[in-house]
Amino acid sequence: MTMRWFRFLLMLSLGAALGLIYGWMVNPVKYVDTPPAALRVDYKSDYVLMVAEAYQAEGDLELAARRLALLGDRPPAELVREAMVWGSQAPYPEGDMDLLTRLASDLQTWNSLPGAPAPGETRP
Repeated sequence: MTMRWFRFLLMLSLGAALGLIYGWMVNPVKYVDTPPAALRVDYKSDYVLMVAEAYQAEGDLELAARRLALLGDRPPAELVREAMVWGSQAPYPEGDMDLLTRLASDLQTWNSLPGAPAPGETRP
């Protein structure tokens, strides 16, 4: 009886090992041209947080909006609000939530027309 169990477990382990080798080395999945809009909500939220961090450092609201546009055709402020909801559930640290809040606030007041100045920006 123990020899049958040994063979069973040996074959089960061998099959699992061969399946992993085939799936990881011989024929792995190749993602080609996968759009950022296809990301899960947690990864989208992390991306939005990275955009908020870049906006904090650069101060370029138009660039931040263009970066957020990679996540789909929804308004940038809506994407930031979604990230804030996820961040409050995750939970993100308070400093990260402050960055998201600032970005959301600035996007609310920003006119997205081409050539429109960002808040605080003056043009002749």
